This record gives sequence, C-alpha cells and structure tokens, in this order.
Amino acid sequence: MISIAMFNNKGGVGKTTLTCNIASYFAKRQGRKVAVVDCDPQCNSTQLIMGEEFSEKLYTDIVTKTKYSTISDILQPIEVGEADIDENIKIIPAAQNRFGVDLLPGHPSFSVIEDLLSLAWWELKSGTIGGFRKTNWNTRLCEILSPNYDFVFFDLGPSLGSINRSVLVGCNNFITPMGTDIFSILGIKNIAKWFISWIELYDNGYVVCSKADPGKIGDYHVKKDLDIKTGYLGYTMQQYITKSKKGIRRPTKAYEDIIKDVPNQISGSLSTFCRGKIADTKLGDVPHLYSLIPLAQSVSAPILDLRSADGLVGSQFKQREDYGEIIGSIVDKITANLSIGDMK
Repeated sequence: MISIAMFNNKGGVGKTTLTCNIASYFAKRQGRKVAVVDCDPQCNSTQLIMGEEFSEKLYTDIVTKTKYSTISDILQPIEVGEADIDENIKIIPAAQNRFGVDLLPGHPSFSVIEDLLSLAWWELKSGTIGGFRKTNWNTRLCEILSPNYDFVFFDLGPSLGSINRSVLVGCNNFITPMGTDIFSILGIKNIAKWFISWIELYDNGYVVCSKADPGKIGDYHVKKDLDIKTGYLGYTMQQYITKSKKGIRRPTKAYEDIIKDVPNQISGSLSTFCRGKIADTKLGDVPHLYSLIPLAQSVSAPILDLRSADGLVGSQFKQREDYGEIIGSIVDKITANLSIGDMK
C-alpha cells in the first residue's frame, strides 16, 4: 500500500479538491482500491465526498455516529491515556459516495488531541517508548489499512503542529499543492525547516530509547527509519485568474515571476526529500475552475463525473474534459515518481 499526504503550510490552494479528485481518478479510472483519510479538523474532504447532509448526521445522529468511525474515534484511546489506537475501524465504503473511494471521515474535535500529541512528542525526544507509540499512531493505522488498499490519501490542514507531524510519521510520501503567491513559497521553506528539525529529533530519540531498553521498542508498531525522509513526490501549481483579450490569456508579471521561481525554491528546499533522482517534481498546473468547484461540492461528486443532471451546462462540459486530462497527467507523473508503473 502507498500512503500519500497532501500538505502545504499554506491554506487556500485547492488541496482538498485536488486530493479527492486524484483519489477518485486512481479508483474509478485505474481500478485501484483507494481510501481517503480526513485529518483536517475542518473536515473538508468528508463534506466534499459525502455531502453536508451526511456529514451533519455523522456528527449529530447516534445511529450514524455508531455505524462509522471518524479519525477522532480512532485516536480516542490516546485521549484517555493509552498508547494504542482503536483498531475497530468502521470505514465508509466507496459504494456510499460518487468518488468511488472508501473514507475515514474527519471530525471537528480532532484538534483537541493536538496538545496530547505535543506531550507525546516531548516524551519521544527523551527516548520514552510511550511517546514513540503515540506519535506512531498513523504507522499502526497504515498497517491495518495496508492489506485492503493500493493507495491511501491523507488530507491535512496547513498547520506545522503535532497532528500533521504524526500523520507524516506514518506516511510513505507527500505532495505539496501550491498557489501562485509568495506565501506558498514561504510555506515550502517552512516545511523544509520543520522536516529537518523534527526528523533529527525523532532519530535521536530512537537512539536514546534503543539504548535505554535494548530491543524493546521493536515490540511495538514504531518506525525506526521514516519513509517520509525520501518520500517527496512533487508539487502542483494552482493557476491564477487572468484577463483575456480576444480569447488569449494575458499573464500578469508578478504572478509569472512567482511561477518561474517555484522550481528553484522547490529544488532548494525539498529536493533532499526525494527518493533518488525524480525527473520532474512539477506534477502539473491546476486551472481555476470557476463555477465547477461549487457545483461539484453541491452534488458531492468528482469534477470528472459531473453531468447535465447535476447542472453542468455550456462551456462547463469543455472545462470538465480539460480538467480530466490535467488530472490524468498528474496521476501519471505521481505514478512515474513512485516508480510503480507496473503495479497491478
């Protein structure tokens, strides 16, 4: 199983839309078994995939709440002082949504565990096994999901906090969706500094723990070497809105300068986290889709599956087809950078 975190330290870059549509492409166009895990307390992926009505019932209706697990349910044992997750995972099956993916929903209360995971991190740095076990909750989750899936996508919020750090500890790979603004570049630089810092602390803590209790840490679901060290797959660039004259796009110099600078910034900040030599870390440009995104949100459907019955009209059909080609190209580049072209 391949686990991929979609992450940038900058919000508003279309991360959730991209995550869910890429996941759906792998599932419906390539026949992969795919799950999405919503690790953002805002629960945007949950609402996009399942719709607002279902999401409201999930958080308020007793029957629905007990039928399916949320990310908060999985970590509830850690909230009450234990070191393991709840392994009784009741995932929402793909048959329940139009994206064709299984879903482990988010929960607004997920942010509550931030402080507990921060405490676990301090324990980890001092070489305490309990700190490693709690911080590796996603390592265990991925182990449980692994027999059933080809891909699991993790949708993360923009925070450089303990929740996202612990999600990344358990993941194999990460992708950085970018916006055409200076803050996305600053976000990339922040990620690089953050990664270098906490990966070094993790490795040092593991050495201390291994010396204090030789062999004992191997009894638990704890990673010795983090896959994320060489797990960077690349970035996408969300295009900015431009004016057109006689159908010709008129670029804006300030935005174009940022776009030209992004490859250098990525190379200088994140190339060290690539596995070997990746031919191209730019996975693709994502166009501004204007009315397609709210339409897709209103009917809880992937953009590629929007149809006239959903309200698709006029030029939107061409936008949908163009988006399909773009997502297909992005998926091909992800596959190439993973070196899984022959995966069946």
